[in-house]
This record gives sequence, structure tokens and C-alpha cells, in this order.
Amino acid sequence: MGHWFTENIIDNGRLPLFMAYIGFILGFLGIRISVRLIRAEVSWWFNNVTPGGLHIHHVVFGTVLTMLSGLGLIALAINGSQTTLSIFAALFGVGAALVLDEFALIFYLRDVYWAEEGRASLDAVFVAMAVMGLILLGYHPLDWWGADTNDVAATAAAVIYSGVVLALAGLVLLKGKIWTGLIGLFIFPLLVVAAIRLARPTSPWARWRYTKRPKKMNAAVRRERRVRRPLIRAKIFMQDLMAGKPDVAHAKSGAEEELNAKVHPAPAKGESAGLVLTEAISPGGGASGTIDQLPFDGQQPGAPAEAETSRRPHESEHEPVEP
Repeated sequence: MGHWFTENIIDNGRLPLFMAYIGFILGFLGIRISVRLIRAEVSWWFNNVTPGGLHIHHVVFGTVLTMLSGLGLIALAINGSQTTLSIFAALFGVGAALVLDEFALIFYLRDVYWAEEGRASLDAVFVAMAVMGLILLGYHPLDWWGADTNDVAATAAAVIYSGVVLALAGLVLLKGKIWTGLIGLFIFPLLVVAAIRLARPTSPWARWRYTKRPKKMNAAVRRERRVRRPLIRAKIFMQDLMAGKPDVAHAKSGAEEELNAKVHPAPAKGESAGLVLTEAISPGGGASGTIDQLPFDGQQPGAPAEAETSRRPHESEHEPVEP
């Protein structure tokens, strides 16, 4: 193991990337443990940072740490030693973990850490872990096995290969396969298989190509439910485990609810998508579509915000939910 680490990580100059990966994992696990201890109001642990009654979320500390460590990495990129770069990289990983752990807060612009929408943070963290892990193992997007840039033929082949990869990745993303499209940038055969297979029924590709082909749309819906059911169950169970309350029954029921809510035929082109988008955007002279309300947040534009008294105590951004 030590020989492999020396040969593949240190000798290849990947120690800073490895430390960033370790820092990211430890930062994520650390903040999750800290949040749960704060929520449990353990007497011997830290409390929320609330100067003057203002709750400072840990995404703020993550942003500052990421900026400072990122500047350090840029400043020392040429002349810095691998040890120094590794220290800054580890700090960068910790900061990135703090930021992505509250990705849902950034996306929804409201505190949904313990709500259902908060699961978006875990999705973002898992995607980041997967991509960083692939890069650490030596998979590089658009890398053509180290082609000689002085060789015109090799360079042309590399450009063509990169174009094919990007085109297939775009097609896979249009088919609604986000994870496969991202990981396929590193593992080309995945893109080929995903591009050939049926699109997800709610994807733009399905809306453009399947709405007038009911057999194909029905096949896509059946396949989506069959393939995604175990994946969604596993995802919900892992998310519940990270949140501190693993429950197999909840994973099963939650998977069925998510399938019923998300797996359905896409609307025909121009049928309802334009209406949804129009209604989601704040009307002229109305409330802003940024802070007061976001598209698809479940409320009509201009509707009053949900009363604070109707929210559970731990969902209030002024309650002890996270540091």
C-alpha cells in the first residue's frame, strides 16, 4: 500500500489533490457530526455562531476558507513545495465541504438544512466526491492518453476525440442522465452506452422525441421506475444515515413518493413547459424572484411566505440547526 501511494500519488505530484480529497471528506463528516451535536444541544459541544443574534451559517466560513486557501494555491503554484501545496489543498477541501454541505441553502436561498430540499446538499457532496476520486485515480476529462502536442496528427485526433466526448456528454445530459454525463467525461464507454439507451421520461430529449411516440415514452417510464427504484431507496437511506436517522421503511416509502412525483411522461413541446416557466418567474412590479421566492418552490408568485409559526422549530434559521 505504501509503495502504491508513493508511486501513484507522491511521485505523480498528486499529493495536493489527495490532501484536498481527504480534507473534503473529513470536513464533511466533521461538520455533519458537529451539526448533529448542536441540534441535540449537547452541553459539552460548541453552539451556533450568533453574534448580535445573527446566525452565521457554516457556508460563510467555508467560503472564506476556500478563498484564502485557493489564493494560497495560486500564489504558490509554480514555486511552492508539494508539502506546502498539500496543506493549502487540505484547507481548500475542508472549505469546499463546508460550502457544499449547505448547497441547498445557496440554491434555494433559504434555510432548508433539515427539510426535504436539504437533500440537494448531499447530492452535491456525493457528486464532488465522485469527480475528485476519479481525478485522483488518474482519470482526466478530455485527456487523450498524453498525446504529443508537437505531432499534428496526434493533436488533430485529440481535438476530434474531445469534440466527440463533449457532443456525447451533451446528448447524455439532454437525456436527463446527469451523473452518467459527468462521470462519462472520465470513462468514455459510459457516454456511448448512455447515449444509445432510452432517455429519462422527463428529460428535454424525451419531450422533443418521445411525446409523439407513446410506445417509446411508456418504455422509458417503465424502465425509469424499474432502474431508479433501488437507487432512490439506497440514496434516501444514505441521506437518512448522514442526517442521523436511517430507516429502511422510510427509504422504501420515500422512494415510491419520489417516483410518483418525478417519473412521468414529459409534456409535449410547447404544451405546458412555457406556462410553467412563465408562472415561475416573478411578474413585473411584483416580488423579486431571488430572495422572496424561487422558481418551483411550491408557492405562486406574490403569495405570502409560509408563517413562521407553521414551521417546525428546527427548520427556523434562527434555531440551533447548524453552526
